[in-house]
Amino acid sequence: MQRAETVIEAFIYRLIRLTLRAMSCIPYPIAQFKGKALGVVAYFIPMSRKKVALENIKESFAGITEKEAKRLLRKVYIHFGRMFFEIPHILKLTPENLDRYVTFEGRENLEEALGKGKGVFVLTAHFGNWEILSSAVTILFNRSAVVARPADYKPLDRVINELRTLHGAEIIPKQRAMRQIMSAVKQEKIVGILLDQNVDWYEGVFVPFLGRWACTNKGLALIAMRTRTPVVPVFPVRQKDGRYRIIVEKEIGLKDTGDKNGDVDVNTEIFTRVIERYVKKYPDHWFWFHKRWKTKNYCEWSHGMPRPSLSSGCGAED
Repeated sequence: MQRAETVIEAFIYRLIRLTLRAMSCIPYPIAQFKGKALGVVAYFIPMSRKKVALENIKESFAGITEKEAKRLLRKVYIHFGRMFFEIPHILKLTPENLDRYVTFEGRENLEEALGKGKGVFVLTAHFGNWEILSSAVTILFNRSAVVARPADYKPLDRVINELRTLHGAEIIPKQRAMRQIMSAVKQEKIVGILLDQNVDWYEGVFVPFLGRWACTNKGLALIAMRTRTPVVPVFPVRQKDGRYRIIVEKEIGLKDTGDKNGDVDVNTEIFTRVIERYVKKYPDHWFWFHKRWKTKNYCEWSHGMPRPSLSSGCGAED
């Protein structure tokens, strides 16, 4: 049985690779048009994650109507449909043709941070096309790493890793990543961290995000405070011509009062506010399908007793 599964997985891996290469041959404007059509069709397919996304949108924007929320969700589907067809073009990226796909705004901010000789943490999110962002930064600076959770399906994970490492990036598995992250910054690499996903209560701190408490990974704050590695926000925004404008902001000044726990909370909140700012400005760019607020900042009490509200609670989940 194990051997048969291995053969099947190998076949599926090759099939995904072949499909990816075929999709990369579609001219980019046509690929984006096909992606838009895919998004429109996908919007009308009933899925559990569609309900999650719609509820996330409605609870994140005060006063939004059902009609407005559905209109926004349709735009979200269109964006990610286009992204689906854009990702294979990473196979075609080169230093010579990069400007056909992306432009950089504030590139000097990243160069200035690198000049400190301590590496750089790129603060970003599942926003825009983060895969093209990673490849573009790797091509330009030739020393990058990205912290990522492995895909659950092995053939898909293998293809994704090949795509992410195609231009020389290092993949750091999310679980127990601290040692590899430390090694990467010692090598003065640019380490990409997507800080917009839910974590269990013991991995994070609760900070405000789109009007609700969101349990957010405290690892970036901890390691940035420890190593003094600059944290630079970088976000890709789609332009009318189909390219992404990669916005590189100035380094974030970390709070350092000597109170480690308090500073971790404050710095994590600062990072989250940056992400929130981009989500509010470009709401169709963010991955609303994730259960971002799954971990709660209160304990479930029995016998009808009230729930005590905490700023960093015991992490009861849905």
